[in-house]
Amino acid sequence: MFHAPNAMQRAAPTPATGESEPRPAASTAVREAPAPVAERPAPGAPAKKRDAFFDNAKYLAIVLVAVAHSWVPVMDGSRAARALYMVVYTFHMPAFILISGYFSRSFDLSPAKVKRLVTGVAVPYVVFETAYALFRRYANDQPDVGVSLLEPWYLTWFLVALFIWRLTTPLWRNLRQPLAVSLVIAVLASLAPGISHDLDLPRVLQFLPFFVLGLQLKPEHFELVRRRGARLLAVPLFAAAVVFAYWAAPRMQLGWFLRNSSAPDMGAPWWSGAVMTLGLFGCATLLTAGFLALVPRRHMWFTVLGAGTICGYLLHGFLVKGAAYSGLFDDHAWLVGPAGLVIVTVAASTAVTLLCTPPVRRALRCVTEPDMNWAFRRDAARI
Repeated sequence: MFHAPNAMQRAAPTPATGESEPRPAASTAVREAPAPVAERPAPGAPAKKRDAFFDNAKYLAIVLVAVAHSWVPVMDGSRAARALYMVVYTFHMPAFILISGYFSRSFDLSPAKVKRLVTGVAVPYVVFETAYALFRRYANDQPDVGVSLLEPWYLTWFLVALFIWRLTTPLWRNLRQPLAVSLVIAVLASLAPGISHDLDLPRVLQFLPFFVLGLQLKPEHFELVRRRGARLLAVPLFAAAVVFAYWAAPRMQLGWFLRNSSAPDMGAPWWSGAVMTLGLFGCATLLTAGFLALVPRRHMWFTVLGAGTICGYLLHGFLVKGAAYSGLFDDHAWLVGPAGLVIVTVAASTAVTLLCTPPVRRALRCVTEPDMNWAFRRDAARI
């Protein structure tokens, strides 16, 4: 980290989610027309203009995801690094999920939308879950590792979650109080130690409120964070968050931020699950608003990379885990320290930036944006 105006028209799908974004009327301040992922313009058709703000936000969020993942091997013993990790983990995935929800507002169970969901989410999940399983088996010498599509590993949980969330979008759009219902579900998931971990269900349920919140947002809500006052407030907000995280770093389990376990599973009192779920939701929403307030509105050098965030997200895990499997951090103990933290941050930022570039996106289009008209009936192929 608040239903679409009736005057909205249809636009192309956003690359982060593969779903259509309703376009506001010409008089609306926030103009949404992200370029497609699973859909390419017809020959001779004019290219649809993208909103630089959302492309910038998606790119910066993915950079934070990659950086936070790269900090894990080098932050042991550093209270400051742990505090920064906690701050980033509070909002980086909530922000990305909220944007995914916002761009899923027009999802229904029409043949075209279902096809796009399968080709843009389900197919990449199958491909990359298989690739990561083979990577673990051979790069980390784990011969017992097999391919199980019921047990998402590392990064791929987000694709499972997005598939489930989007399928349930019509339900959330018809409830009177969808956000309240999703928060109750998240709280219950944080209390239940026996919940199945198939499809990483605890994390799917505990992150659900951010997706539902995104579904409730309208363009004018994003106008609020574009104001100068919001930008000025974002700086002290993050400063206060860092100070609080520094105090809390030795006192709080990082599992709360991963949201993949219940309170009893972490050895905490059952009631603390409700407190932490609601508290972290409030903190994540505030920090997401602060993050969006600081995102540039104009076209930047990295704006074009917003179209390739799914590639950066899915590929950077090979680099992070590959470095760990190779013993890089064990052989270079000096990386565990302030200098190492800076070097790893720069390396992760550079790597994920390169992975979001148009050449990489084109190379991976066969698995992240497959056409697959051959697999669907003709009415589903007409997108």
